[in-house]
Parts: sequence; C-alpha cells; structure tokens
Amino acid sequence: MKQNTLYLIIGALVVVVIGLGIYVYREQARPKGVELKIDDKGISIQQN
Repeated sequence: MKQNTLYLIIGALVVVVIGLGIYVYREQARPKGVELKIDDKGISIQQN
C-alpha cells in the first residue's frame, strides 16, 4: 500500500513539472509587443 502511494505522489509531481514546463515555454515563445485582435466582438488591443 505504501509503495502505491509513493508511485501516486511521484506521478503527480511529474505531471506538475511537465505542466509547468509547458506553461513557461509558451510564455517565453509568446512574441513581445502589442497584440491587435479583430473579431466579431470588435477590436481589442493588448500589450504583452
């Protein structure tokens, strides 16, 4: 029983580390500057 709990904790930590890595990568890959979006809701300008 203790070994299964250990595997569960290690698996959860691996998932968290992978998720955090993906988040950081996407934030770093995002272009810097001003984002201009035109859609059916209108025009929106957002500074990155």
